[in-house]
Amino acid sequence: MSQPNEAIKLTKDAKIKTNGGALASLALVFFFWGFIAASNSIFIPFCKSHFHLSQFESQLIGSSFYGAYFIGSLLLYLISSMVGYDILNKIGYKKGIILGLLISVVGALGIIPSANANSFPAILVSFFIVALGFSLQQTAAQPFAIALGDPATGSHRLNLTGGVNSFGTTLGPIIVSFFLFGSVNAAKDKVTVTNINNLYLIVASVFLAVAIFFTLSKKLPDGKNDAKFETSSKASKSLIILTALIIAIIIVGQLTNIQKVPLLIATLIVVFFTLFYSNNRAIRNNDGWGAMKYPQLVYGMIGIFVYVGTEVTIDNNFGALLKTPGYLTQMGLDEDKISKFVSLYWGSLMIGRWTGAIGVFKLSDVGKKIAMILVPLIAFWIVMFVNLLYGNNIMELLPYANFIIVAIAAFFYGQEKPAKTLLTLSILGAISMLIAVSLTGIISVYAIIFGGLCCSIMWPCIFSLGVAGLGKYTSQGSAFLIMMILGGAVIPPFQGALGDAFGMHPSYIVAACCFAILAFLAIKLKSVLKAQGLDFDAQVASGH
Repeated sequence: MSQPNEAIKLTKDAKIKTNGGALASLALVFFFWGFIAASNSIFIPFCKSHFHLSQFESQLIGSSFYGAYFIGSLLLYLISSMVGYDILNKIGYKKGIILGLLISVVGALGIIPSANANSFPAILVSFFIVALGFSLQQTAAQPFAIALGDPATGSHRLNLTGGVNSFGTTLGPIIVSFFLFGSVNAAKDKVTVTNINNLYLIVASVFLAVAIFFTLSKKLPDGKNDAKFETSSKASKSLIILTALIIAIIIVGQLTNIQKVPLLIATLIVVFFTLFYSNNRAIRNNDGWGAMKYPQLVYGMIGIFVYVGTEVTIDNNFGALLKTPGYLTQMGLDEDKISKFVSLYWGSLMIGRWTGAIGVFKLSDVGKKIAMILVPLIAFWIVMFVNLLYGNNIMELLPYANFIIVAIAAFFYGQEKPAKTLLTLSILGAISMLIAVSLTGIISVYAIIFGGLCCSIMWPCIFSLGVAGLGKYTSQGSAFLIMMILGGAVIPPFQGALGDAFGMHPSYIVAACCFAILAFLAIKLKSVLKAQGLDFDAQVASGH
């Protein structure tokens, strides 16, 4: 048992030199998380046409991908509960990342024979395995980044890797479009399996190379600790019941002719009812419920569920909307022309996250204000440059700068306060989606892309509010919040099913409703925390 000695050494060594090589490799992992997640929006329209799928069926790629996060996190929590200690803490963050990388390698390689066999179900399984590895990597990577140097500068490394992740989301659609269509501009009548093989062979090779690097790097900290694992038997049962009910709904959908929309509505009801019911029971008798007794956690879990679902559904259905005749062009946009708009959507998330990271650095008030104006504009031009580099015509994208000015004003108004910022961006998001549904053409496209800016810094806002005041249950609450990435598996197919029934354009009312729910949750979270004596906006005004 060497970890106590390592901890003492890390504590005594106040100025630990950052392991640049390991941090660079870890940043590459963050890049590919964003790369794969964002590139789904290009891969989904391809699969829809290649496998002759409905819009609902095409969204099952996102369901398998984000559902894996929920299943992976839940399994890790339940197994840790059974053995009485946190498995990841026991094996160490380093080994956790290595194992997660290897799982993702298996999934990425699995896509190749799946594509060769022309099997969409096999592709879904492969995407599930990739994301299962991602869930383990993400659980381990953030604390590992802190361990790669001076703990005092750990937040800087997290923001660096987060920024690289956002850059990956910007490049992903363009690079995948290049591999699938040969060029981001030149249309090809048919995408060959060789294109897909090459793409995922490279992805698997990169993950394997990073796993080998981490394995052979003897100087890297293991990242182990002996922190006590808080078990909550009733909360565990509640999550198991939630999972069983969702699986039952999936089985009913497969074995009957019941329409998809009511089944997906039933899934949403099951999620919300289970969480609120659990919290209600926990308030009456908190024994065995752990973090579930805190209403802010339950509101935070619903917030993460809706936020992830919103961010993913806007993007994953975007390609199908752009291809709709009469929406942007008379005949509908060709698949190979979609990437620049999808890239700007994910670039909008990068713009917002880079702006949100300004508060980490020690700037004067004047310097911070200048940075909040310049950083989003610089990030926007980086997105433009990347698109120009890949041969895209950026003239249609340039007017989007006006929307960025609106976002800058919102960031100033939010004052880095999580509840206020969440409420402001949620209202703007709802308005932008209503504009998108009401109009057609490039203004509607800009409004949808602006949804990415509104989503950009919601995660830290919701997360910080959700775990506020949890005390010894903070770690458990964080695990529960991460499970709610499940929203990315439920809300996109719900919109896809509505798109099949009523058309893709009006289906974006789903995103408007989601933003409205997030606005309501922002108000509730602030109210609940105030009732507990936590003026959280004031306490963490510069904490995220």
